[in-house]
Amino acid sequence: MSMTEGFEPPVPKGAAPSNADPAQETGMPTLLLVGNPNVGKTSLFNRLARRNERVGNYPGITVERRSAEMPLPSGRRVVVSDVPGAYSLSARSSEEQIALQAILGWAGNPRPDLVIVVVDAGQVVRNLYLALQIIELRVPVAIALNMVDEAGDRAPSAAELERLLGVHVVPTNGRNGAGIRELAAAVEAELGEPRRPRVHVSYPAALLHDVDRVADALPDEWKGNVERQRALALWALSSLEPDDELTGITPGLRERALEVFAGAGERDLDREIIESRYQYLEARLAELPTRASEARGGRGLSRTERIDRVLLHPAYGFAFFIAIMLLVFQSLFAWADPAMSLVEGAFAAVHSALENNLPEGFVRDLLTLGVVDGVGNVVVFLPQILLLFLFIGLLEDSGYMARVAYLMDRALRSVGLHGRAFVPMMSGYACAVPAIMATRTMERRRDRLLTMLVVPLMSCSARLPVYTLIIGALFPPSSVFGVVPVQGLLMVAMYLFSTIIALVAAAVLGRTLVKGRSVPLILELPPYRWPSFGSVLTMMWLRARAFLSEAGSVILAFTILMWLLLSYPKVDPPTDAPSQPAPAASVSVAPNDAKLEATPSFEAYQLERSFGGQLGKAIEPVIEPLGFDWKIGVGIVGAFAAREVFVSTMGLVYGLGDVGDDDAPLRERMRAEMHADGKPVYTPLVGLSLMIFFALACQCMSTLAVVRRETQSWRWPAFLFVYMTGLAWVTSFVVFQFGRALGF
Repeated sequence: MSMTEGFEPPVPKGAAPSNADPAQETGMPTLLLVGNPNVGKTSLFNRLARRNERVGNYPGITVERRSAEMPLPSGRRVVVSDVPGAYSLSARSSEEQIALQAILGWAGNPRPDLVIVVVDAGQVVRNLYLALQIIELRVPVAIALNMVDEAGDRAPSAAELERLLGVHVVPTNGRNGAGIRELAAAVEAELGEPRRPRVHVSYPAALLHDVDRVADALPDEWKGNVERQRALALWALSSLEPDDELTGITPGLRERALEVFAGAGERDLDREIIESRYQYLEARLAELPTRASEARGGRGLSRTERIDRVLLHPAYGFAFFIAIMLLVFQSLFAWADPAMSLVEGAFAAVHSALENNLPEGFVRDLLTLGVVDGVGNVVVFLPQILLLFLFIGLLEDSGYMARVAYLMDRALRSVGLHGRAFVPMMSGYACAVPAIMATRTMERRRDRLLTMLVVPLMSCSARLPVYTLIIGALFPPSSVFGVVPVQGLLMVAMYLFSTIIALVAAAVLGRTLVKGRSVPLILELPPYRWPSFGSVLTMMWLRARAFLSEAGSVILAFTILMWLLLSYPKVDPPTDAPSQPAPAASVSVAPNDAKLEATPSFEAYQLERSFGGQLGKAIEPVIEPLGFDWKIGVGIVGAFAAREVFVSTMGLVYGLGDVGDDDAPLRERMRAEMHADGKPVYTPLVGLSLMIFFALACQCMSTLAVVRRETQSWRWPAFLFVYMTGLAWVTSFVVFQFGRALGF
């Protein structure tokens, strides 16, 4: 067994061949520059590189690796390579995999002679967690205490930190180059006479027993040093995930780790590992007084601590959080509406201009009803996306988002979700598309995926027109106990129902298909600071561009397909109808679409014989047990373009043309529809079944498209569609059949 057999992630398709490492070519010592994201590592590397960098790829993967020769004070030269930012070596993400392979010399990487860990001087505990893992692996380490100027009084003394850890610690500033010479001198000293770090974490005795059992299953090439064996066993335990493609742990090592987890019972091994390390770091760093604590003389609280006494309070903290969420919802529901109306108006103007200047025919219909209206259905979400990411960016940059995760973690962890899942789930009430994109704030792949699979169950604003139509048409405006209106109560019930189902689905999926251990949310709360509006605007621009360029293309293709299905084949008018051609049926939700010129009877006649109408009749046997007929089937088919299209499609089915804000005629038609035996087609029971179906079914191409984009796979959008549609059918079937058995 080779050294790399314990950790071999699959090579992505199309991966470029590995580039030769300059250190291997010249025989120079190899240095690695590692650290958490956003600690100034890139700026520091640029100072070290001196415009002499070489760009290649990490072995077997298309991830860029930058290397440069670095001169030491004696004239000796070394090669320093930049490593993607990682919070730990748990290998739960591609960045962590790359960092681990580079640090241990696996998968074709040269074993480094020294690892320089870049630490944010203002976030020492969180940043030193990675350094502690590397030291435990018995890899030579030096620390660059970066951004000392930003940390100010919160920065610890580099000399005292060096005394406590037993490794070289050099204060640096990547932006102005301060400390670069001192760092080079420390590198030369470490290469000449390596230091032995004074680091020893006291893990619980039961955990050490489990770790030794896992260490016995390590490959022979990894054995030798007991402390290093234990560190590798700790890595295996903390990296164990259901997705072998991600972790790459060998079968034997995985089986032993699973045995240890099974025998642990109620103990949370991952929590024991993480908490032991943080307790060690906090205890050691408590001995390091910062300039701020010296100035306070141990009395009083910092500004951040005073604010946290309110914002993390069990009562006041939640009250403030609810106020923030109400503000976000107000922006997504109301403040975005004027901008969305402008977008709709702009596309309606383009629609009218093309319609007025192009001759009738397939090309005009394709451009106006298919392309322009299809793109409009995508771009109309842009104001919501921009507003959502504006708030997320401001909350993240200010330091408050970490407090939100802390407040909500306990409640969500009980159903298998992560604390950071709360904001995407709440955003799902507005639109699932930006909510799914908001899962990028979650670090763990399993947590992002699980959140993406349940966010579409939240009742988004696109379901609101459907609820309004059905409740207004089939439920009388009466009151319960003469006080609570039935219609309003039903609307609230639908939102509550969707939320409960989303939490239940998370609990089920988190314990079955998307299995994963409940990883504790352990974070260092950053100090409050004014957000960087430049970085927030840049993030908004990148998210908007990604949404329009990638998700938009898929949505556009499906919208054109839906237009074709509802418009063709063209048929001749019936003998009892006026002889005039029928224009294509539009599936756009823009309010200013051109009105259909055909008579209502011919519209219905044309639509019934279109491919979409035929599809509605074909699926009628499947939806009939839910109380639906082929006309609702056509509406369901049309709603795949966007859920609110159900209303306009039903208007076409009943020969009413486009249905805008005033859908009273459609409500009357649906209410008056009768079977041959005189019984109403649409009863309150049918309406309840239909609302439940829309609450649970994944009838949104944009949602499927953005899940495809975020997961880089069709597997998960396909699963999302199947499980949500199946859940919708079963639940509607139970409700309708049970209600009918009771005589409703």
